[in-house]
Amino acid sequence: MEQRYWYADGLDPEELAFQRLYGPVEPATREEAAEFFGGLGLDWWIAGGWAVEAFTGVSRPHEDLDVSFWRRQVPELVEYAEGRYHVWAAGSGGIRALSPDKSAMPDDADQVWLREHALAPWKYDVVLNPDRDGRWVFRRDPSLDYALDEVTWVADDGIRYVNPEMALAYKAKSDRPKDRADLAAALPLLGAARRTWLAEMIHQLHPDHAWLEQINGG
Repeated sequence: MEQRYWYADGLDPEELAFQRLYGPVEPATREEAAEFFGGLGLDWWIAGGWAVEAFTGVSRPHEDLDVSFWRRQVPELVEYAEGRYHVWAAGSGGIRALSPDKSAMPDDADQVWLREHALAPWKYDVVLNPDRDGRWVFRRDPSLDYALDEVTWVADDGIRYVNPEMALAYKAKSDRPKDRADLAAALPLLGAARRTWLAEMIHQLHPDHAWLEQINGG
């Protein structure tokens, strides 16, 4: 029998192949993220399924923790992580180790991965968000930007999360079972303005998307 040391049980073949190539993944918890990134003293937030769960209170399994951070502040993150985590730039050109004296992000990389050392599992996969004069740029449509407080909120746990309609606008492109589950959980709790924004954004990005009828109450 093949030994799968460090690899979690139940990984789908694509994820297992990814981890066999780049190394196993053991995502941080939200509490761990708050302890680590809170010490940095800069803006950070959680997106994806955890952001929807924080809004709805409806739990489901999560494979990862979608931490997001300003791209321009990667050098500060690298310096802060020194001695605790190794930071790697990840993009279409592969992965590359960053260090305090070599912390410039490659143009093709929009994530950083963190792990304690080469034999440790990856702990954080941080999606880097561009900004325009300090305003949050919507990566699905970079012509749009918002004040960070317009697109995120702070929950009772003290953690900042992406607004549910924004998380769902990102998720629509993939339309996986977990994305549809997040839509079903969040939609009844969205007010008229949030629902209208979501419908208009998905229509703009994906004009024939199957979610539109559900969002519009069809």
